[in-house]
Amino acid sequence: MEAEARVLPVVTPELTTREQFTDPVAAVDRLTELYDRSTDFLITHFLETLDGGRPKNRYRAFYPELRLTTARHSVTDSRLAFGHVAIPGSYSTSITRPDLFRDYLIEQIGHLIKNHNVPVTVEYSDTPMPVHFAVAMRSGLAVPQEGVLDYSLRDVFDVPDLATMNDDIVNGTAGSNPDGSRPLAPFTAQRIDYSLARMSHYTATLPEHFQNFVMFTNYQFYVDEFEAFARQALADPNSGYTEFVGPGNQILRGPDDVLTPLAKMPQMPTYHLKRGDHDGITLVNIGVGPSNAKTATDHIAVLRPHAWLMVGHCAGLRNSQQLGDFVLAHAYLREDHVLDDDLPIWVPIPPLAEVQVALQEAVAEVTQLEGYELKRIMRTGTVATIDNRNWELRDNSGPVQRLSQSRAVALDMESATIAANGFRFRVPYGTLLCVSDKPLHGELKLPGMATEFYRTQVANHLMIGIRAMEKLRQMPLDRIHSRKLRSFNETAFL
Repeated sequence: MEAEARVLPVVTPELTTREQFTDPVAAVDRLTELYDRSTDFLITHFLETLDGGRPKNRYRAFYPELRLTTARHSVTDSRLAFGHVAIPGSYSTSITRPDLFRDYLIEQIGHLIKNHNVPVTVEYSDTPMPVHFAVAMRSGLAVPQEGVLDYSLRDVFDVPDLATMNDDIVNGTAGSNPDGSRPLAPFTAQRIDYSLARMSHYTATLPEHFQNFVMFTNYQFYVDEFEAFARQALADPNSGYTEFVGPGNQILRGPDDVLTPLAKMPQMPTYHLKRGDHDGITLVNIGVGPSNAKTATDHIAVLRPHAWLMVGHCAGLRNSQQLGDFVLAHAYLREDHVLDDDLPIWVPIPPLAEVQVALQEAVAEVTQLEGYELKRIMRTGTVATIDNRNWELRDNSGPVQRLSQSRAVALDMESATIAANGFRFRVPYGTLLCVSDKPLHGELKLPGMATEFYRTQVANHLMIGIRAMEKLRQMPLDRIHSRKLRSFNETAFL
C-alpha cells in the first residue's frame, strides 16, 4: 500500500501566475478566487474517491499566499501597534477562509499598502490544503475515519501537518519561512483552519457568528441574563443589535422567538448578540477550570477579536469584602500552569489602561456609585488563578501562603489563563469578577447562600460587562489594540 502510494501521480489545479495589487479589495477578491478553486478541486475529487474505489492519483491543492516586499525603511506613525513591518524585506502568509476574514484582510492589507507605498502580491503558496479543512466548508460532508475506506486517505490527499499548524509565530519562536520570508500574520492558514473546526465542535456555533467583543463566564446564570438582555435589545429598533444566536446555530430575530435546548449541549455553550461588522458581543460559558479557559481562547484568538473579558465568580480573600463585591484585576498570579510552556511564568501580564477604564466606568454607571463610594463595592488588585478547586483544604505552607505574599484580593480558576492568552495572542483582555464566597473566612459556596447571591448580583454584573464592551466598541482600533501587546519583532497583521 505504501509503495503504491509513493508512485501515485500528483494532480493539482492549474497553478496561476503571481499578481500585484494596490487595491486591498481587489487583492482579497483574488485571494478568494484562488481559495475557492482549491477547495472546489479537493471536494470534487474527494467525492469521486468515496464512490469510485481505490484512486489512481494523488490530489493536492494549495492555500493562497499574500506577500509584501519592501526595500526601504518606512516612516510610520509611532503610535500604531500594527499595519507595518519594522525592517525591509519580504513577508508572507498563507490565507484561509477569505470569505470569513474579508473585512479583516481588507483592513490589514490596506494599512500595508498605505504605510509602505508598495503593492502586495497574491499567488498560491507552497502549503498544501488538508482535505479535512476543504471538506469542512461543505455542509453535510465529513472525512471518514481511518480504516473506514479500503485505502488510506492520507495516500490520496494531504492531511493536517503540525509543521504549519502550531503557535511558533505568536510564541515568538518562529524563524523565517522556508523561502526566507518573514511571517506576515500571527497564524498560518492550517493553524486557523484547525481552530475554526475545533471552535464549532466546542461551542456548537459556526465561526461566522462570533463577534469582535467576547465575554467568558463560568456559570449558566450569566447565560440566562444574557439571553434576557438580548431579547430586550431585539425588541428595541434603536439598539443596533440584529440577531441572537445560540448553540446549534439557532437564530432569534425577535424577542418572542424560541431557543430549543439541544439534546446534547456542547462543552462550551456559546451565544452571540450580533451587530453589523461583527461588532456585537459573544458570550462563552467555558465552565470551570484553566484547561477550558485555554482551549476556548486558543481557538477564538484566530478570529482576531478586539477584546475579551472574564466576567465570573471568584473567592474573596479579604475579610473586608462582602458577597457580591466586585474585583477589577490589575495583576495576575498564575498558579494555573496550563500556559507555562507557551508563556513562561516570568512574563508579566500588564493591565491595559483602555480596558481598565472601560470596566471601572461601567461599574460606576450600573451601580450609580463613583469615587470613594465605588470602593465600598469594588477592589482593584491581584487576582490569583489556580488549578486546584479545593485549594482551601491545603495548609498555609501551600497556596494560601503564596496568596498572602502576592497581596491577592481574589482567586478563581480562569482569569489569569484568559489574560495570559490575551497577552500571548495580542488580544486586549480584562477581568471583572464578583465575590461569591470567602472560604478563608468561613463563608463557603453553599446552595442556600448561592441562591440569594445569584438573584441579587448576576444581572448587574453581566450588564457591567456589556456596558464595558460597548464602551470599547466606540474606541478606534489603534486605541484598543495596545502597543503593550506587541513585541519588537512583530507581525504586521493585527
